[in-house]
Amino acid sequence: MKWLNLFSKEKKEKIENSLTKTKESFFKKIKNLIFNKPNITEQTLDEIEETLISADVGIKTTIKIINNIKEYFDKNKIYNEDDINQHIKQVIADIMIDAGEIKDFSFVEKHKPYVFMIVGVNGVGKTTTIAKLAYQFKKINKRVLLGAADTFRAAAIDQLSIWADRVGVPIIKQKMGADPAAVAFDTLNSALKNNFDVVIIDTAGRLHNKVNLMNELSKIRRVMQKVIPDAPHEVLLILDATTGQNAFEQARQFLAATQVNAICVTKLDGTAKGGVVIGISHEFNIPVKYIGIGESLDDIEIFNKYAFVESLFS
Repeated sequence: MKWLNLFSKEKKEKIENSLTKTKESFFKKIKNLIFNKPNITEQTLDEIEETLISADVGIKTTIKIINNIKEYFDKNKIYNEDDINQHIKQVIADIMIDAGEIKDFSFVEKHKPYVFMIVGVNGVGKTTTIAKLAYQFKKINKRVLLGAADTFRAAAIDQLSIWADRVGVPIIKQKMGADPAAVAFDTLNSALKNNFDVVIIDTAGRLHNKVNLMNELSKIRRVMQKVIPDAPHEVLLILDATTGQNAFEQARQFLAATQVNAICVTKLDGTAKGGVVIGISHEFNIPVKYIGIGESLDDIEIFNKYAFVESLFS
């Protein structure tokens, strides 16, 4: 179990503070349900199940957690608060997919350039997440290039340009209505020519037509691979924690359209629905790699499932 010494005191407090609403809404309820109880009864399990579902953990994941708890305590006949707490923490941590031994943002050194393709619906914090990532990479002296391949909306290009200026990184863009794949092609070519370390490509965030979305994202990927054969190295799906169950549906749509291999859950600081992180990771078998915990450029963290669970139960 990897529960100790996960983060500095300052970072630990920052994550715990961002999860305050989620802790109050359901992890505090779970702790109250098991506090000073002589055993785990069917009624207790039913109440824990109801609490997990109300926190948008998801039915499939909730059932898995409840069955695991019941099986463990039926087998071990151990009933004290510490045991119950520890086992529930372990069950929740184990159920989430691990992003691997990634401790900081230097993982991009595995490829040069390391290419991101960012996907997600409009309004989930896609543009600000791109800016936060760019800022983190710039802080470790990586040269970052952005590509504005969401050409469906002029506002998307303008917003990304504003953030590029704030962070102090260059951007490749064309006019609204341009071919998104052409923007991605130009961005990767420029990255190779000018020795950039990281490339982050934005894409259109619309779901009105799944076939069109699939075709567009597939085309962007194929064109990228003409320039860099193993690109994109990371297809990052951005999901908004405040949307709860809608985040599950968005994940289904984008997983049907492209090969997502990492997730960022944003706006955890503004919601009581942080349980969505647990359900999304388990149900779709994809690691949550980052969490957004505030509005400033520094408010993004590499996700550590043990630190997350520890913060929820602290």
